[in-house]
Amino acid sequence: MRIHSVKTRRVFSTLVILPALAVSIAAQQINSLSINGQSGSAKVVRVGGRNYVEVEGLTRITNSAISYSGNQIVLTLHGGAVDASAAPAPAPGFSKEFITAGIEAMAQIREWRAALRNAIQRSYPISDDWLSGFRNQSQQAIRLATVAASTNADKGAVPFLTNELSNMNSLTDKYLQLATSRTYIEPNALESDPLDQKIRACGRSLASMATTNQLADDGSCQ
Repeated sequence: MRIHSVKTRRVFSTLVILPALAVSIAAQQINSLSINGQSGSAKVVRVGGRNYVEVEGLTRITNSAISYSGNQIVLTLHGGAVDASAAPAPAPGFSKEFITAGIEAMAQIREWRAALRNAIQRSYPISDDWLSGFRNQSQQAIRLATVAASTNADKGAVPFLTNELSNMNSLTDKYLQLATSRTYIEPNALESDPLDQKIRACGRSLASMATTNQLADDGSCQ
């Protein structure tokens, strides 16, 4: 009976040791964990088909704090580490399609303004029939630019283009009314016209935005 008891203890001891050896062998494969956007790495041990991360290494990577509460390990994540990796990418500027359509729209408005300016300076007759073609082409160009707007910068610039068109319409209507009432128009009338100056300032502002590919409201196109 004693011999049998000794054998039983030996078999039991062997059964206890074998799983420990198996775990030890399985744990020999060590990988490394890195978190995107954070510096450093932590050891990863694969046991029984599962990955286990070294707590201390994870603490370093995430810039966290570790503490112990009874038999629990408490990992406190700091906002700085999370925010750095989750920070949104910078918003894109103007889309290529909007830039193309916007430049065309501004070209149409400049051509319209140049025609009106030339007529005033040379005392040519000013009629709605003559200017309506410039007006319609500019309105169509603004519509195409509005449709092409896709990014936040595009959509933010659409009101500027619309205001430029509105101001050009107002400037044209002003001198059409003067011409219809046969009021004398000074050849250099546009030089001191606040509305014309506003149109020119907005045009320069829009051109600058297109060059820098950044939306900027300096008040010129309000």
